[in-house]
Amino acid sequence: MSTSWSAWVGAAVGGVAVFLLSCWLTAWVRRYALRAQLLDVPNERSSHSAPTPRGGGVAIVVSTLLATVALAALGWMDLRLALGLGVGGALVALLGFIDDKRGLSARVRFAGHLLAAIGAVALLAPLPPLEAFWTPVHLGWLALPLAVIYVVWSVNLFNFMDGIDGIAAMEGISVAAGGALIWALLPGASGWMVGLVFAASIAGFLVFNFPPASIFMGDAGSGFLGFFIGVMTLWAATQEPQLLWSWLILSACFLVDATTTLLRRVKRGESFHVAHRNHAYQYASRRHGSHKAVTLAVLAINLLWLFPWALAVGLRWIDGALGAACAMLPVVALVYRYKAGDRKAQGAG
Repeated sequence: MSTSWSAWVGAAVGGVAVFLLSCWLTAWVRRYALRAQLLDVPNERSSHSAPTPRGGGVAIVVSTLLATVALAALGWMDLRLALGLGVGGALVALLGFIDDKRGLSARVRFAGHLLAAIGAVALLAPLPPLEAFWTPVHLGWLALPLAVIYVVWSVNLFNFMDGIDGIAAMEGISVAAGGALIWALLPGASGWMVGLVFAASIAGFLVFNFPPASIFMGDAGSGFLGFFIGVMTLWAATQEPQLLWSWLILSACFLVDATTTLLRRVKRGESFHVAHRNHAYQYASRRHGSHKAVTLAVLAINLLWLFPWALAVGLRWIDGALGAACAMLPVVALVYRYKAGDRKAQGAG
C-alpha cells in the first residue's frame, strides 16, 4: 500500500473530528431553522409531506472549509486545490443560502456557479490529456471550457437530485470516500485525504437527514457538494489521469439520472430549470412508497457495482472509457426502467 500508516491515522483522527463537528453544527442549524421558521413546506412538486427545517447543508460547508484550511496549513493539501475548493465552494454555498432564505433568479445563480467554476479550473490548469481506449486524447484549448461546464453541471445536478431523504448525502459520501480510497492506493498519492474528511462532514449531517429526515440540506449544501465533487474529480485527474474515469463512475447514479432527465425534458420542450418530480429516483420513491428503500438502493449500487469498476479503472486493470461504459450502461437501463424525465409515463407533474 502506497499511503503510510501515519497518513491513515491522521485521516482517521481528522475524519472523526470533522464528523463530530458536523453533527453538532447540524443540530444547531436545525434549532435555528425551527426558530426562524426556515422550513420546506410541501407542495405539489415535493416528495415530503410535512414542513421540515432546511439549510442543514451549512454544517457540511463550515466543517469542510475548516478542515480544508487545516489540511492546507499542515501541508497535506495543495494550496491551489484549497483555494479552488474554499473560495469557489464558499461562493456556491452563499448563493444557495440566499436562495434558500429569499430566492434568487436562475440567471444570478448560474452566473455565480460559472464564476466559481472558472476560478477553480484556472487554478487546476493545465489539465492532462484525456485517456480513452488506451489512447491519450489531447483536447487543447477545449479542455478548460469543458472542465468548467462539467463543474457547473455537477453543482446543478446535485441540486436536482436532492429530492428525497438522505440520497444526496449518501451519494456524496459514496463518491468522496470511494474516490479518496482508490486514490490513496496509488504510488505517491497526495490530496486524497480531503476526500475522506469531506465524506466525514457529510456523514455528520446524514445522522439527521437519514430517512425520515429531521432537516434538509438546502441549496447551500447540495450546490456545495456538487462543486466539491466536480473540482475533486478534475484535481484527481491532474494527479492520475485515469482517476477522472473512476470519479465519474462513482458519480454514475446522479450523472445518468440527472442528464437523462434533462435531455428528455428539453426534447419535449419543457423548461429544464423549473422544479419537477420526474427524475427516476423520485418516481421510484413514489412507486415503492419509500425514501429509505431508494436511498439504500443507490448506496448498494454504488458499493457493489460502481466501486469495483472504479477501483479496476483506478488501478489500471481496465481502460477508463471502457470501464465507464461497462459500469454505466446498466445504470442507464435502470433510469429508463424508472422513466427518467418522462412526465407522461410517470403520471406525475
